[in-house]
Amino acid sequence: MAGVSKVDFDWEKEVKEFDERKTGVKGLVDAGVTEIPRLFMHPQEVIDRYPTAKGAAVELPVIDLTGAESGGARRREVVEAIGKAAREWGFFCIINHGVPLVTINAMLESIKRFHELPDEDKESLYTYERSKLVKWNSNLPVEEGDPACWRDVLNLHYTNDHLDPHEIPSACRKETVEYVKYMIEVRELMAELFSEALGLPSDHLSKMECMKNLAISCLYYPACPEPHKTLGAPKHSDIFCLTLLIQDSLGGLQMLHGNQWVDVPPVPGALIANFGDLMQLFSNGEFISVEHRVVSQLAGPRISVATFSTPNIRIMGKPFGPIKELVTKDKPAVYRDFMFEEYFKYYKTKAASVESALEYYRIN
Repeated sequence: MAGVSKVDFDWEKEVKEFDERKTGVKGLVDAGVTEIPRLFMHPQEVIDRYPTAKGAAVELPVIDLTGAESGGARRREVVEAIGKAAREWGFFCIINHGVPLVTINAMLESIKRFHELPDEDKESLYTYERSKLVKWNSNLPVEEGDPACWRDVLNLHYTNDHLDPHEIPSACRKETVEYVKYMIEVRELMAELFSEALGLPSDHLSKMECMKNLAISCLYYPACPEPHKTLGAPKHSDIFCLTLLIQDSLGGLQMLHGNQWVDVPPVPGALIANFGDLMQLFSNGEFISVEHRVVSQLAGPRISVATFSTPNIRIMGKPFGPIKELVTKDKPAVYRDFMFEEYFKYYKTKAASVESALEYYRIN
């Protein structure tokens, strides 16, 4: 069978050796590897399970936020466009969102600068401890035999929109603080527009606090000597409500559309938005969460920053389920209620082997 089996190499040994080096995937590239380690090889049947569309990249719906805050007819137009994109695509491109191009470019450049610091300047941040608010690692697999991905990541976790700036590495501190300020503003506006697109009061999602925290993944995808054997990120759907992405000009993001992989091209200054599984659940299946991946490339590095809107910690002890106003006699609940910790654990341990974590919670 094509690909790497779970028993034909010492997976645990390779994980341990890679982890102990604390230099990430970039460290492998800096060392001059010409063949990727077995740990990073993905089964070919997984990589090729769906065909990749040839020719032009996908043309995502474009949401122009010009005038959306002023209300009236223009806001209704934006809400209608968002509702259509949310129900038919789950991915869309946002322009005129208020985040200056100079801020976006500075953020991307600062993340590149951080990842390219000497190893000794980053080593203190290297950890996989879930409790750490700021950490740098390579997202090693947790299930024995699973492959690692060809990327490094700096993760930042905000609680109630707050993270002590001194916790952020100095190489990207100023730029991150400025960028996050704008991300909060965009998120608040999008929460209103999503609420209205669902036929709810504009403050509904905000009152739910389902998008109140931020988790930011600052990603570095080094050039790969054998890109056909690995992935920067495998097929997955996002776990939370909303993801807002900025990326450099290199590309590599693909979404699953019409049972084939289609490229999501970079658009300078735009935000790429997609819904996560929680939004599909809260909306009772109206807004769709779409699977996507990142392919590895000979060129690199590719830099991107994904900002995830996550639930406030205060509501994580409450049952999650479809918004009750969206459950009717004609459209009963599609998903059962569950606790977030159960959902999070299931996603982390099962998402690589199921179409979507949400299928587990679907009411038959």
